[in-house]
Amino acid sequence: MAVDLKTDMWVTETYKEITGLRFRVEKTLFTGKSPFQQVDVVKTAGHGNLLLNDGLMMLSERDEFIYHEMIAHVPLCVHPNPERVLIIGGGDGGTAREVLKHPSVKRAVMVEIDEMVVNACREHFPDVSCALDDPRLELRIEDGIRFVKETTERFDVALIDSTDPIGPATPLFDRAFYGRVAEVLSDDGIMITQAESPFYDPDIQAPMFNNQRPFFKRLHLYLFSTLTYPGGLWSFGFASKGRHPLTDFDPDRANVAAIPTRYYNPGIHRAAFMLPNFVADGLSDVLDPIGDSEGPAR
Repeated sequence: MAVDLKTDMWVTETYKEITGLRFRVEKTLFTGKSPFQQVDVVKTAGHGNLLLNDGLMMLSERDEFIYHEMIAHVPLCVHPNPERVLIIGGGDGGTAREVLKHPSVKRAVMVEIDEMVVNACREHFPDVSCALDDPRLELRIEDGIRFVKETTERFDVALIDSTDPIGPATPLFDRAFYGRVAEVLSDDGIMITQAESPFYDPDIQAPMFNNQRPFFKRLHLYLFSTLTYPGGLWSFGFASKGRHPLTDFDPDRANVAAIPTRYYNPGIHRAAFMLPNFVADGLSDVLDPIGDSEGPAR
């Protein structure tokens, strides 16, 4: 999975040696090697600036709002009073931007391991990283695994805005990590996890949910569209200590003028949990039925 910046000026990501994505490049804006990964930013012909970590597409200016709105607003419109939010990863700042649109949020802590990603996004994605200086946000450049082990804070919502489970993100899919996140969540806390492709990654999704099951009452998957990830359809995991993503959903909070969105709305919220049969059937042993608010099906 390498970035191809040859003379034809296309950037290419090959995914699992079976498919790929390709974008025409107008200019290379940044390239660097951090202690954790290769970081590149290129200007593309049709998708604006594009961020890549270790050759993997992370976000494009054209569609980043979809990912960031869906990771943030879904749980924040389900939790009854989200005041304290933890973000693990999310170095581009887009998740923090959406979280801080909610007037109920009094404090957000964003823990990102790679300062190079943060600095590159501050310079080349100003509309994405615009909330990183919000006084309600504490940005910590450190290991998220260590942070959740050591913190004494409690949070209402935790957003695990991770890359694929390779390299520095691998431990963010482990059972021990999910157990510690559950401990730092309040009694009605919600955790959202980046959950990969429903087409290409069921082998990642099922173990991920099995690792979460000992610590959370409810486990669900929800879907969203994307231009920059393989297959065009991506997913988040919804894990809660009791809150149901539909019966506890407050559509009025999703409609208020203080939370402007381009993709997310109450209809999208509900529809995102209506899984295609091939997804629901493949994960039936690990997910709770969306129509049942009483707990896991067995």
